[in-house]
Amino acid sequence: MTDFADRWGFTSPDKFWLRGEQPRQPVEFDESLDCWHVYGYPEVTEAISNGDAYSADSGRLFNFDEETAKYFDGDLAQMTGPEHANIRKQVSRVFNPKFMHNLESRVLKLGNDQVNKLAGRDRFDLLVDFVDDVAGVVFSELLGIPSEDRKIFHLVDVNMDQEAQMSVVDTGDEGYFEKLTKPLVPLVELLGTHIDERTKNPTEDLISALGQVRRLDGSLMTRQQIINFIIGILGAGHLATPLLIGNTALCLESHPDQAARVRADRNLVPTLIEESMRYLPSASASYRATEVDVELAGVEIPKDRLVRLWIGAANRDPRQFANPDAFDASRNPNPHLGFGRGPHYCVGGQMVRVETRIVFNILMDNFPNMRVDPDIAPVFYDSPDFTGVKSVSVVTS
Repeated sequence: MTDFADRWGFTSPDKFWLRGEQPRQPVEFDESLDCWHVYGYPEVTEAISNGDAYSADSGRLFNFDEETAKYFDGDLAQMTGPEHANIRKQVSRVFNPKFMHNLESRVLKLGNDQVNKLAGRDRFDLLVDFVDDVAGVVFSELLGIPSEDRKIFHLVDVNMDQEAQMSVVDTGDEGYFEKLTKPLVPLVELLGTHIDERTKNPTEDLISALGQVRRLDGSLMTRQQIINFIIGILGAGHLATPLLIGNTALCLESHPDQAARVRADRNLVPTLIEESMRYLPSASASYRATEVDVELAGVEIPKDRLVRLWIGAANRDPRQFANPDAFDASRNPNPHLGFGRGPHYCVGGQMVRVETRIVFNILMDNFPNMRVDPDIAPVFYDSPDFTGVKSVSVVTS
């Protein structure tokens, strides 16, 4: 099992499960960060499913300045309770059967176009040269903005490319959230321009739909709330597909027997995707704030405390998964937590599944011998809360 971790350089002590290790306890207190780490599958499931006891609005534990606070008003990931359910229900209508049908044909065309651009090359970057463009165009069209504007989406990558950890401990340095939000100013300005245009001339796109969403008090979402909503779902809608495809490539490279199985039987592609989400989820951790005093795995956690839910560790819990450190492309059932669970289950999860399935079939059709380039090491994001590549070179023969 350590072969996988050693091969890709997973040496961080925080991500011990990547080395086939189990936690000492399913719940542990971290004095240095003043938070509770939750590793076990039933414990993580309880925390992400029980919104009454564990609030997704972990930001309320921090004393934001006014400039930073404005970035969280409207962010779906931070919403809780009836207002969250109300807005989520309205937005989910965008991802209707017609949209999903059109998505399949659009991704198929974009993927084949990218293949044609790569004709004759014996190596390319799977993400930079292929997947990023497909996912970027798809998300641009979902929003209803010009596809050339998709390059600015990468400003959101700062969320995954910094080593800082969320903590309520005051270190005296620039805050965790300030580091995340300051680089987003150009993206905020661009989205604001498109929102203003769609307010005047609505069409059939997500920005126009958000302009019609009504809060429980009957009011429309504000311009700033729509901007924050879009930035919040960029991770799920734009980055999730490249991350899943990159991580799946690493899994197949490390398990050639499973790669051969999938190439021989394409019906395994959907279960392959689910197993990748379990085995190497891009979102390693999520956060909650306790709403009341709680007890989890016999550990008492007071009200108004930060809880760090380790999705990656929960997905390797032997109490839930047989032989959890084995990568099995046909694993079924596979109730992994890679897309979350409960009221905050990833709203774009099915969109990511469709994109990834089609892209992998296109890659296998056109590059049957494709493998990760042994001479160029993948480049990983630095965030301790994510595990994913931002660049992975592949060879085609």
